[in-house]
Formats: sequence, structure tokens, C-alpha cells
Amino acid sequence: MAREDGSETFMKETVLYRDRMKDIVATRKMENGIACYYGETGREGFETFTFADLIDMKINALDLLDDPRNYGIDEKERRVVMKK
Repeated sequence: MAREDGSETFMKETVLYRDRMKDIVATRKMENGIACYYGETGREGFETFTFADLIDMKINALDLLDDPRNYGIDEKERRVVMKK
């Protein structure tokens, strides 16, 4: 049952989103953005994001480079999400 503030709906979306999220294990600065490596060691996938993409997602690029394990990636939506 949804409450007036929509909190139940938000919780369901958050749980589904976390199920799809893969942990970022490393990042590398590129000329126009950041490459994010995710998955298991030896079987990593990667996605690149421009700095403009990261700003639109409200992701701090310097923090992503310094501490990538605080972030996850949703391959399907092609989004970076802070795990904390």
C-alpha cells in the first residue's frame, strides 16, 4: 500500500535497483571522462562516462576516482550510483 508521500514506491524501486547494480572495482581517468571497471577480477566489464554525464547523475568525479568501491553501476540503465 502506497503512502501519500510515495515512500513505499520509492523503497521498491531502490530494492530493484540494488539487485541490478554491479560494484565498481576500479576507475581510470580518461581525456574526456572516467572509465569504470566493474565485476569480478579477470572478468571485468567497463563503461566510460563523460564528465558531463557524471555531473548530470550528480556524481562527484574526483570522489569516484579516489574511492570507486563506494559506487555501483547499473548496466541496463547505464548509470553510476553511490552505494552509501
